[in-house]
Amino acid sequence: MPTKIPLQLHGLPIILLLLILAAPTSAALQVGFYKGKCGFRDVESVVRDVVTAALEGDRTLVAALLRLHFHDCFVSGCDASLLLDGSNSEKEAPPNLSVRGYDLIDAVKIQVEKACPGVVSCADIIAMATRDAVNWAGGGRYSVETGRRDAFRPADIVDLPGPSISVSDSIAAFSKRNLNVTDMVYLLGGHTVGVSQCIFFKDRLYNYKDTGGPDPTIDPWFLNDLQSQCPQDSNDDNTVFLDQNRMSSFVVDKSFYRQISQQRGILEIDQQLALDPLTKDFVWNVAFRSDFAFKFGQALIKMGRIQVLTGGSEGEIRRTCGAVN
Repeated sequence: MPTKIPLQLHGLPIILLLLILAAPTSAALQVGFYKGKCGFRDVESVVRDVVTAALEGDRTLVAALLRLHFHDCFVSGCDASLLLDGSNSEKEAPPNLSVRGYDLIDAVKIQVEKACPGVVSCADIIAMATRDAVNWAGGGRYSVETGRRDAFRPADIVDLPGPSISVSDSIAAFSKRNLNVTDMVYLLGGHTVGVSQCIFFKDRLYNYKDTGGPDPTIDPWFLNDLQSQCPQDSNDDNTVFLDQNRMSSFVVDKSFYRQISQQRGILEIDQQLALDPLTKDFVWNVAFRSDFAFKFGQALIKMGRIQVLTGGSEGEIRRTCGAVN
């Protein structure tokens, strides 16, 4: 039964109490955190200009930034710990060896430092750059919350969900980061762009779970197509688009969900999203009903809140993203 709140609490009027509880703190993330902190320069415009120029030269950076943002936030929070260099860095962990986009984040940082030194964190640059990349690639332009600070050290353990994780285990992994099933379904929609090396799904094509045959959930026509792209005796470094619709392989849209609904998912976790009772209704709704662009942006905003460092006593504003000050 809900607890009733008295109209007077130790002499403090309840209206005033509620105002105090609702008042934003300086430590909280907020939209427009940098407004007025860089003179007449608009920090977000500086970021967008650098990102847009880079994407016009290499559109694969959209997927790279989405992956970098995810891998940073999911390990120890959105704190740019993934950007730190060194022999024991997160960059050197096996799941991160193929992460890209570091040079672009560095390029943005250089321009931001020129505009207003020591003000904008690398963690915020990742979030803003990813937002701009999503928008450039056809997704919605969601409002990024900023105010993060950068970690002093990399995470000790890099724990990321793999491509063959079960739906239930994936739900549990996301739940630990305060992300629910809906958030998970939308965030995995980041696979609407990008590629995967054959090594991460080749077992599904030839020897699924040591059966000596392919994964029976793959559409037969699609299986033949994938086998032609990843022959059994081929180099496992061969890559295929996660979105096999050639018209939308570089576009942030819902095509990915329509494909997995037709049993044409590349990674096992992607295909299982459309088959598992825990998520299949969500997938169908995204594929054929929901406003994917808006919901995807909202999921990225929520992910961007994971274990952030904020305020004046947590973390720092790095001068360069690859090293602590």
